[in-house]
Amino acid sequence: MKNTWQYQGTEPIKIKKYLQSLGMGHRLFNDLKNGQGEFLVDHRKVRPTTKILPNQPLTVIAQPEIRDLSVKLSDEPLKIVYEDANWIVIDKPAGVTSIPGPSVDNGTVLNRAVKYLIDQGSDDQRPHLITRLDRYTGGLLLIAKHNVASSMISQQVQQHQMLKEYTAFVSGTFKEKHSVINKPIARREGQPQRVIAEDGQRAITEYWVEEEQAGWTKLRVQLHTGRTHQIRVHLASIGHPLIGDHLYGGDISERQHQALWATKLSFKDPFTLKQLTFSREIGSLLEN
Repeated sequence: MKNTWQYQGTEPIKIKKYLQSLGMGHRLFNDLKNGQGEFLVDHRKVRPTTKILPNQPLTVIAQPEIRDLSVKLSDEPLKIVYEDANWIVIDKPAGVTSIPGPSVDNGTVLNRAVKYLIDQGSDDQRPHLITRLDRYTGGLLLIAKHNVASSMISQQVQQHQMLKEYTAFVSGTFKEKHSVINKPIARREGQPQRVIAEDGQRAITEYWVEEEQAGWTKLRVQLHTGRTHQIRVHLASIGHPLIGDHLYGGDISERQHQALWATKLSFKDPFTLKQLTFSREIGSLLEN
């Protein structure tokens, strides 16, 4: 994989410092420095300690990632919303698992993405899921096509700089049209459910009421942290479980899985330095 940036600073800067400012992780830089890649300035190969000057182009060439043979290939399609040389954004259907596991080893987003890259003739055949969704949560999901993209977006993920919004249908109505739930979430041994607990991990969920009908409310929800089942646990903890969410006490008379979709995703592309934003509309409680 080859990527080029035009350095826009006003003072000379070392390649490592510049790439770190764009988001590249220390581990990947070391891998590139130690034989898994090359650095070019003005199209000439240079040492990784080289300083680049204002307006000089820097090119990073990384060795392609070969396929992980333990990941099976799936002919099931990806519903692609956006694609370029570095990213794929898909609309994941509810019911599709993100990554293989003990109970589902094929047909997942990862299985499909590997097969898709192979079919496209890509040299990189080990996609990285940057965001993941519960099996029965549908919506927007970001895939990095190669390890350079994965490394360079990781800082935004870790620092919660990536905007992730959801649409949720919950039981009941709200007095407050906007609020923030700040309750730690913990895992309990042998239980699939997460719980609110003082010894849990910090978890913050913000929500806005968008529509109310008899017995249910449509919410716009923004995650400020990324805990497993966070939205489901938090909304159930305030007495408004997701409709269809049998695990957390939701009404299953109309749906057999949670009425939750990832409907907005926005991040700064570390390659173009432009903000990329994607949205999906949910019009009905009964959508898949």
